[in-house]
Amino acid sequence: MWERPPARSPRRPPICYTSPVMDCDFSFEVLAEDPSCGARVGRMTTPHGVVETPVFMPVGTQGSVKALSQEDLREINASIILGNAYHLYLRPGTETLEAAGGLHRFMNWDRPILTDSGGFQVFSLGHLNKVTPDGVTFQSHIDGSRHLFTPERAIDIQVSIGADIMMCFDECTSYPATREAAAESMRMTADWAARCKARWLEREVASQALFGIVQGSTYEDLRRESAQRTVEIDFPGYAIGGVSVGESKQEMAAAVEWTAPLLPKTKPRYLMGVGPPEDILEAVQRGVDLFDCVMPTRTARNGSLFTSQGRVNIKNAGYARDFGPLDPACNCLVCRTYSRAYLSHLYRSGEISALRLNTLHNLSFMVQLAALVRQAVKSGAFLEFKREFLHAYTAT
Repeated sequence: MWERPPARSPRRPPICYTSPVMDCDFSFEVLAEDPSCGARVGRMTTPHGVVETPVFMPVGTQGSVKALSQEDLREINASIILGNAYHLYLRPGTETLEAAGGLHRFMNWDRPILTDSGGFQVFSLGHLNKVTPDGVTFQSHIDGSRHLFTPERAIDIQVSIGADIMMCFDECTSYPATREAAAESMRMTADWAARCKARWLEREVASQALFGIVQGSTYEDLRRESAQRTVEIDFPGYAIGGVSVGESKQEMAAAVEWTAPLLPKTKPRYLMGVGPPEDILEAVQRGVDLFDCVMPTRTARNGSLFTSQGRVNIKNAGYARDFGPLDPACNCLVCRTYSRAYLSHLYRSGEISALRLNTLHNLSFMVQLAALVRQAVKSGAFLEFKREFLHAYTAT
């Protein structure tokens, strides 16, 4: 894909951390660190396979990445995908998933799955729910039926789904939030995290790891308190939540800057809901390992495609007779096979195949970007890679 910066000799040897995680069939190793920043390369081992980090996780909210098949995901070498407990609970339902033998068998996906607990849906569908210290009563966006999600119920649902990595049930703090509201939300999330862990231990699901979530909005002291309380509970991994909810890029970067150093080096760090390449590179520099976002797939369906030279709006008439590849530096099936002119024609003609091909390219771009980041970190040249990538990507 893109030419990476020349390797240089690290100023100190890479450090390898290994963390056995309670009695869980999950492990994480830090294999290399860039000597000039917090960027690192790791390996997560799960019951359904090994995941190299940093990694971007395509979002398959309802057991499907929109417009793609599982064969497409394997084609682009996606190593882990994300599902959502809220949506899968409502449809097809936990009874169906249990009868199928879990989500992996139901959707014919033999690689790792991470499930969001539904906390973000509580935030995004706020007009349909009521939050109390016990949990969240919400109204289904499908049929209007009412349901109660507690921390314990969120764990039970994710156990039924069978995800390799489950997330604690949290309250995603809205933005903007007063300090008082953010503190109340953060402390409720910490209390729920303790309840989630107790339920996880009670269920004795060694095949499923559980990650805690740090909240605190845009307040440094609250982020620090949340990180301390969550780490004290002790989870196999940790997430930075409550970002990409309307705050500025500067505020998001600050939240990551405050939080990441407070999370154990021996465990994976997950920045929830962040997908623009430039934001991912900033977070990798600060030691984050996992990312997910619907943005690459959503923008693909709207005709906005990532390339090494910046975004391309494929519906523009100027591409009607551009017979070159979408991105000459990309080796995905779309760039190897079709021209910009043809992709533009498909999109402007309303062909369904445009949605698949656009999505296939954007997710392949994200997977390849993560692979190049790992190469750059291993060679001690992440900052050079980041600088050269952003120079080309933001030039247009």
